[in-house]
Amino acid sequence: MAHGYEQGRLNLRFVGIATFGKYRYVEDWSRIEADVAILGAPFDFGTQWRAGARFGPRAIRDASTLFAFGHAGAYDHEDDAVYLGPEVRIVDLGDADIVHTDTATSHANIAHGVRQILAAGALPVVLGGDHSINIPCVAAFAGHGPIHIVQLDAHLDFVDERHGVRHGHGNPMRRAAEQDHVTGLSQFGIRNVSSTAREGYEDARRMGSDILSVRQFRALGVAAVLERVPADVDYYVTIDIDGFDPSIAPGTGTPSHGGFLYYEVLEFLAGLARRGRIVGLDLVEVAPDYDHTGTTAILAAQLLLNTIGRIMHRRHAG
Repeated sequence: MAHGYEQGRLNLRFVGIATFGKYRYVEDWSRIEADVAILGAPFDFGTQWRAGARFGPRAIRDASTLFAFGHAGAYDHEDDAVYLGPEVRIVDLGDADIVHTDTATSHANIAHGVRQILAAGALPVVLGGDHSINIPCVAAFAGHGPIHIVQLDAHLDFVDERHGVRHGHGNPMRRAAEQDHVTGLSQFGIRNVSSTAREGYEDARRMGSDILSVRQFRALGVAAVLERVPADVDYYVTIDIDGFDPSIAPGTGTPSHGGFLYYEVLEFLAGLARRGRIVGLDLVEVAPDYDHTGTTAILAAQLLLNTIGRIMHRRHAG
């Protein structure tokens, strides 16, 4: 006799289809009824060295089942708050259709998915893919701005053009800064040898960017860094997993030592959710084949779920 079915299925975390957080899958993007919609963007043709981030969305979804505790939400004793309770409607839309070697079409499909989420009034949370997927994500916010970009990353990603390439993973923040609906950028975690030359840093500052390394971020502290970000505005947050130290996030194509640790980022994002309104979020560059422990994908899933929880908690609190 099978036990537990008289009260409904137990549905343990290692059972069933690995949607994000084991939330409901929605195939019809014209019928999104949710507060938060997860979209995969398994595109990694923009990488300059180690590819593999196309498998990031799948790995993050699989890792996220570790934190799928059902519909009662997650109680945090430090905050004395329940996050992601039954009042928060989260759905997984699956992945944007990617056409191999075709950047323009693949990016257009990602932008279409984000626009469908915005049209439904939901928060888009996009799982990359390499960082070039941020380009169509930010472009999809045309008509939904103004937005301020908050980037957590090891690299500035402000290259204008290199060998004719304008839509690779070294270009997204430059492309964002060019958008009329983007009012400025906060670029935190930037360190060591970067893919952007000195002229790119000068251009970034001239175009409204505030740049801090991890050491500068820590010297100031989370509260002081938050004060540098414009208040009471709409934020689009883009998180490159290589912003974290490779000791906890080795599964990425371009690891850079001296990175962030988990709690300083979570505390910053929680503060950001209180300082303004986070209206979009992507997490990119998880390349699971470089981390056979799965730790990188678990970090990504844990950070996303906790961040979504704090965004929604803030919204429901008014």
